[in-house]
Amino acid sequence: MKFSEDQASAYDAVADVLKASGIDLDDALLMPESSGKQQTLAVLGKAGSGKTMLLAKLGEALSEAGVDTISGDYEGKARKDRRTLAILAPTNKAASVLRNRGVAATTIHRILYTPMYDPEYEKIAEWLAGNAEKPEIEGLSDTALERAYLFFQTNKSVPGALAVAGLRGSDFIIGWKRRDDPLDVGFVDEASMLDDKQLEDLQDIFSTLILFGDPAQLAPVGQSGSMAFDGLPDKRKLVLSRVHRQADDNPILDLAHALADPQLEFHHFEKMIEEAAQKDERVVVAPRVDAAAMARAPVLVWRNATRIRLIHAFRNAYGAPAEMLLSGEPLICDGIELPMKHRKKRIDLEARGLIKGAQAIYLSEGRKPGFSRLHVVGAAEPQVSAATIIKIEMPDEEEPFIPSAARMGAAFVHGAACTIHKAQGSQWRDVQVFAPDIYAASRAGRTEAGIALWKRLTYVAITRAEHRLLWVTRYMLAKPEIPLGTEDLRAFAAPVLELEAQASDAD
Repeated sequence: MKFSEDQASAYDAVADVLKASGIDLDDALLMPESSGKQQTLAVLGKAGSGKTMLLAKLGEALSEAGVDTISGDYEGKARKDRRTLAILAPTNKAASVLRNRGVAATTIHRILYTPMYDPEYEKIAEWLAGNAEKPEIEGLSDTALERAYLFFQTNKSVPGALAVAGLRGSDFIIGWKRRDDPLDVGFVDEASMLDDKQLEDLQDIFSTLILFGDPAQLAPVGQSGSMAFDGLPDKRKLVLSRVHRQADDNPILDLAHALADPQLEFHHFEKMIEEAAQKDERVVVAPRVDAAAMARAPVLVWRNATRIRLIHAFRNAYGAPAEMLLSGEPLICDGIELPMKHRKKRIDLEARGLIKGAQAIYLSEGRKPGFSRLHVVGAAEPQVSAATIIKIEMPDEEEPFIPSAARMGAAFVHGAACTIHKAQGSQWRDVQVFAPDIYAASRAGRTEAGIALWKRLTYVAITRAEHRLLWVTRYMLAKPEIPLGTEDLRAFAAPVLELEAQASDAD
């Protein structure tokens, strides 16, 4: 795909900002950062406007110019002449969407906090990164090192390579620390999810920060309907207005952009969905929720009560016993419940991908009471075992059922259904949107930043779909034809990162 006129203008504007910081993309010339002045720029556009493509092309140009991309799992030793780039997303799922498109993305948490490696195993990391000769490590054979090397050639993950060599995270990562050394350039995708505090933290780290965001999405909770980039001067905001479509058009994007019409009412929009479904298989009007699809992609709702009811309908459909979880049940991380004295353990859990909003699949109980084996969706090393507090909220009851109850650790709620607010930043191949909740929002008559709330909710919900949108019209659920399982996760199977050793004294 070639740049549109507005993409080309945005590329040139970003290149000018980079040139002022000593990175000349035209001549592939790098100079030390000298201005000392922090620069923040926002590239804004609705779904399909080409933000991700522009981010990827800029990342490629920086790499070709000799700028080092920082992955977050290992940084290497600092060099005086080095210039750096980090491509970030607020969640693991959002970062994995970029990685699936060939962009070396990591999460904001992995940049704010950096791992400290055991000096002996740091030699392997330096060798893998191409900065040192192949080391000799007591207890590791040449065959194990070669396995690590071959893994790194395709995955570019130091922890993953060391795990393939037979090491656990507790062997080579001895702790985590908040970043001391600043970085040069930061690209942040899904910047509409940032709050003001996160933006300030990133501006402290990066001398040049480029935000890529969608102003039509929902503002973060607590932001009073505004995005973190709204406070930037107008001259620091670049707008992509043209919508890039597939050769045969994209009906989901057509529906998303139709929501910009201020005269559009909910019943008119549903009629548009019905007409799109008659013409294109990528839009489906579904009379009931599909339980099998909920196992890997949550049905998106507005109201919390709807979410809880659908979760219990899902569990009943699979015959899940009330007192335990089935292997394959989806979860969503609700934060880390650890006191401040265990701050290092909190950082370790977050670094493994267990941050608020992260999706996970329950595999089995862990080796210790209160621990669970999980597959963290979108994480570079997805299989972990960690102390968990899993809460399943009950309809019309204040207290949840808790099938896994460590005293401290990663907290989870069930993930078969999810509010549209929490779904921001994520994408799934097929997405079910629960239309009765959208209708309820339209009847409530609420607005956010001057736009009807139901339109913002609908825009975010339908643009989570990468390929197919299922618009569910009734309070009904289609039962699954096969039992719940984890066979689909075998392609991601790798040595489990045991967090039990690090957390043992906190348990």
